[in-house]
Amino acid sequence: MLEHTPLNNLAERFERFARLECRTSSPLYEQLSLEIAHDPTLLEIISYARTGQPAPNLFFGAVHYLLARDKAQPLAAFYPSLCAAPSPVEKAYSHFRAFCLGHQTAIIALISRRLVQTNEVRRCVCLLPAFGLVGAAGSSLALIEIGCSAGLNLHWNAYGYDYSENKKYGNPTSPVQLSCELRGKLRPPLPEKLPQVSFRVGLDLNPLEVNNPDDTDWLRALIWPEHHVRAALLQNALTVAQNLPVELRAGDALDLLPGIIERVPADAQLCLFHSFTLNQFSPPMRERFDNLLTETSTHRPVAVISIEWRQGNASPALELTRYEQMIKTQQLLGWCDGHANWLEWLAA
Repeated sequence: MLEHTPLNNLAERFERFARLECRTSSPLYEQLSLEIAHDPTLLEIISYARTGQPAPNLFFGAVHYLLARDKAQPLAAFYPSLCAAPSPVEKAYSHFRAFCLGHQTAIIALISRRLVQTNEVRRCVCLLPAFGLVGAAGSSLALIEIGCSAGLNLHWNAYGYDYSENKKYGNPTSPVQLSCELRGKLRPPLPEKLPQVSFRVGLDLNPLEVNNPDDTDWLRALIWPEHHVRAALLQNALTVAQNLPVELRAGDALDLLPGIIERVPADAQLCLFHSFTLNQFSPPMRERFDNLLTETSTHRPVAVISIEWRQGNASPALELTRYEQMIKTQQLLGWCDGHANWLEWLAA
C-alpha cells in the first residue's frame, strides 16, 4: 500500500523549492512550484512520492519524462528542453495541471517507484583535486561510489577539465569537457598527472543502465528544462560510459560494502566517495556506515570524499575523511555549487 505525505508538508516543500533552489536556476519550475503549493489536487497526487525522496525533483522528473515521450502535448510548448522558443512561464500552469490530471496514474507509478538519481557529471571538477590528494602517495585508487546512479562519475579520469586559469587537465580529447569557476584566494592542488585507478565499483539501490533507454530517459528527465549545458554533458558522459563498462551493484550499500572491500587489491588506496547521498541515510545508517569504515581501518587505511549539504551551511561541503587504525580525521576542503559550477577551495 502506498504511503501519503501530509499535504501541508508538501506545500511547504514546494514553496521552499521555488524560493531556495529554482529562483535563479529554473523560471519554469519556480512558477509551477509556487502554484502547486496552493493546489490540493496536485498535492494529493504528489503525496504518493516515494518516502525519503525529494518530492519536487521526483515529481517534476516524472512529468518531464512523460512529456518528452509525447511532445505534441500543449504543455511541451513551455519546456525549453522540448521546444526552441518556449512560451511564457506565467501561462504554463493550466496546461501543466491538465497534463498531470490526464496522466495521474502514470505519474503516481513513476514517483512511487523511481528515485532521484541525477548523475551530475560536472561534480567531477570538485572530486578531481580530492582524488589527487588521496592518490598523492603514489598508490593506485580503488574507488567505490555510494549512490552511483548510472556510474558516470566513476569515469572521472576519462574526462577533460578546465578551471579557467589557462591550464587544462585530464583527457583533452574526451567528449566530456568540464569547466568550473574557482572562487576565493586559495587554489586546489590539481595533479599534473591524474592518479591511476585499479578498481572501481558503484553501489546503488537501483543502478541505472547506460544502455537501457528507459533509464537514460529518466536521467535526462531529471535535468531541469532550462539546463541545456547539463543535458549535453549528460549525453556525452553516457557515450563515454557505453564504451567503458563498469561494475554497478544493486542493493543497500551498507550490506554490500564489506564484500566489495574484501575484493580491493591490497596495494591500492581504498577510496569511497558520494555526493548528495547521506541525506537519504537515517542517523542509525550513518552511524553504521561510520562504524564499518572505522573497523575496516584496523587493517587498511580508508579515504572518503564527499559532497553533501550540511545543516546550517549555505552551500554544499566538499570534505575528505580519513580512517586509519580506528582514528577518524575530517578535513573541509571547500564549498561548492550544487551543480559544481563553482568551487571555493579552503584547505591550505
